Amino acid sequence: MSHIGRPGEPDKRSLRRGLLSVRNRLTADDLRETSAALAARALELPELARAGTVAAYVSVGSEPGTLALLDTLRARGVRVLLPALLADNDLDWGVYEGESSLARVRHGGGRMELFEPSGERLGPDAVTAADAVLLPGLAVDTRGMRLGRGGGSYDRVLARLERASARSSLVVLLYDSEVIEHVPEEAHDRPVHAVVTPSGVRRFSRPAD
Repeated sequence: MSHIGRPGEPDKRSLRRGLLSVRNRLTADDLRETSAALAARALELPELARAGTVAAYVSVGSEPGTLALLDTLRARGVRVLLPALLADNDLDWGVYEGESSLARVRHGGGRMELFEPSGERLGPDAVTAADAVLLPGLAVDTRGMRLGRGGGSYDRVLARLERASARSSLVVLLYDSEVIEHVPEEAHDRPVHAVVTPSGVRRFSRPAD
C-alpha cells in the first residue's frame, strides 16, 4: 500500500497533482493490461453479478480502463447507464448500446473531451435506479473515502442517491498504487463500498441485502 497522505495531511489539490503525474507516465500497454484485469476483478463482485442496472462511465486518457467491463456487463443483459456532462457540471444519463453508440464531446472550451451516450437522455435522477454505481476517482483510503478530480459532478450524484434513499453499491476503479493511507475529507464526502484494482477487490462496507 502506498502511504501518500499522512503525515502532513496534504490538501486534495496537491494530492491530485501527485497521483495524476503517476498516471500520466503509464504506457498504452499498461492501460490495456490493467483494463482487462480490472474487468475480470470487477465482474467477481456480487454487487455487479446480481445487478440489473449499473451506472458507469467511459474512461478517458490514463484513467483505469472501463470499456471491457461495460461491454461484458451489457453482454450479460445488464442495463448500463453512462453520464453526459451538463453545463452546470451535473450529470444526465443515457443507456450504453455499445461502443458505436458513444459520441466524443468537448467541454470547457474544448479543453476536456469525454465519451458520452448519443441516445435518449433519461434525466439526472435516472442514476437512482442503479443497483451499483461505478465512480471515477484518483484514490481511495483505508476507510473507503474517495478522492475525485474536484469537479463536483459525482458529489451531486452521491447527494442525489442519498436524497432518494437509494441502496446503490458504490464502487471505485483504481490502480493498485492508488489505494492509499488517507484521503483528506470534507463534510459532504461519503465512503464507497468497494474498490477494484487490477490485483483484487477490497470491500469497506456494503448495503444490507
